[in-house]
Amino acid sequence: MRYNISSGGPWEDVVGYSRAVRIGNVVAVAGTTAAQPDGTVFGGDDAYLQARRCWETVERALAEAGATLGDVIRTRMFVTDIARWEEFGRAHGEFFRDIKPAATMVEVRRLIDPTMLIEVEADAIIPG
Repeated sequence: MRYNISSGGPWEDVVGYSRAVRIGNVVAVAGTTAAQPDGTVFGGDDAYLQARRCWETVERALAEAGATLGDVIRTRMFVTDIARWEEFGRAHGEFFRDIKPAATMVEVRRLIDPTMLIEVEADAIIPG
């Protein structure tokens, strides 16, 4: 059975995607940024704050899908300036230091909004 999780973002219906999808015991969380409901980006030019907000949003989506951060097996970080990897990595470490999922960080030319510094994804498998 498929369970689509919505964040209520205005782009979900326009583009045709869900914040997360659960099928069986697998949860995939879509690309997540620090975008706020009013369209602004949380954290300004602070890479750490933007990354932290992304992982908070991922954590909420996982919870709605019946998963936890401990169920995450892979994360992906798409960043606009790889030289700031320590700021992005510090936020990731605060959420995943003990879990240690397979993780990827790659630099991209840009994201959909020029003030966005990071977009993240996560995949989880719920035990049982």
